[in-house]
Amino acid sequence: MLSIPDEVLRKSRKILFIAHLALGDFTYLQNCFRALSSKYPHLKIHLFVDELRRTDDARQWPHLAAYSLYDWLEASPYIDHVYNDTYSPELFEKAVTHAQSEDYPIVVSLGVLNCGFYARLARKIAPHGCVAAQVRSASIFRPNEFLAFTHVDIGIARYRVPSAGPVRHISDIYAQWFEQLFSLKIPLHARFPFVEIPVQWQEYANLQWGKWGLSSDDTVVFLNGYSKSQERSWPLTRVIELARHMRSFTQWKNVRFVINVIPEKLAEASVLLAETGCEGAHLFSADKNFFQLPAILSKCNFIISVETAVMHLANAVHVPVIALMRQTSPEWVPFDAENSKVIMVSGRKAAVSELTVDLVAMEASRWTRIVDNRTLHVA
Repeated sequence: MLSIPDEVLRKSRKILFIAHLALGDFTYLQNCFRALSSKYPHLKIHLFVDELRRTDDARQWPHLAAYSLYDWLEASPYIDHVYNDTYSPELFEKAVTHAQSEDYPIVVSLGVLNCGFYARLARKIAPHGCVAAQVRSASIFRPNEFLAFTHVDIGIARYRVPSAGPVRHISDIYAQWFEQLFSLKIPLHARFPFVEIPVQWQEYANLQWGKWGLSSDDTVVFLNGYSKSQERSWPLTRVIELARHMRSFTQWKNVRFVINVIPEKLAEASVLLAETGCEGAHLFSADKNFFQLPAILSKCNFIISVETAVMHLANAVHVPVIALMRQTSPEWVPFDAENSKVIMVSGRKAAVSELTVDLVAMEASRWTRIVDNRTLHVA
């Protein structure tokens, strides 16, 4: 079986997706869920979000429980229920038991990492349902994982980044999965990332602008050096150095900066910024709700970010972005090529920290100029 039969989808009232989901994933999967909801409006979409950082260490639970992705999922009109308490072994087992009690007729695993585990999990949740899951090719080195796929009704081929030749964008890969499973055609224009910012968070951004002493006449650049992966991150000291260096360019001499900081590092960052005395820079942290981030991004003129959700959300709020990336994930470049500039490290395994402040500032200067407070591309 290559796809889920239409009659099964039409008679089913709900479907469960399993995924180790991050903000960047949902930025593009959201369009797929929207297309599925449009074709089968009676089908309630449930989402089991597995936390890869699951731990017995109770000190980490508050941080994991407050993952901002859950705010976005809760607000999504396409998702009817989310299993989001999977950050401890005990809570994970409770979530699985709850899912089993729902008697799902269809379970789809989108788990790419450790896909054999997720294939087994899907079947455990729905012993009598239709199960689709990511599969790997058979190997004598992975006999247990291969056996997991013998219980899968529909195999979804895992994507691989080719060593040479063109690379498909992640949105194309996700669209292909949904075309296979649900016979959905998602055209290119319908894959463009989007985010609907609630009015209360738009108002929050306006108030924050006032607290920072910013106005619509100011040119504001958003800087983000944080990623969950150290190899994709820039240290805060370098982000502040970039802000100071950019002001040495004539076109940036009056620019203001908003520097992104994760909540648990905000106090430390405040001390560092005060010590460096970076003029025109303000620290920001989405410490209350996910929508703080896109609301602030939408008010900026320009964004510079390492490879993380910020660079994808930049496209979603239609603000030009320079993305600092490794070579390991070319399928994750920003979707909007016209309004995005990618600066890639030189070596296959090099970290983003290889990119110097001088290089990023120079590329930003070459790619853009500010006219009447608008960011224009000149490269």
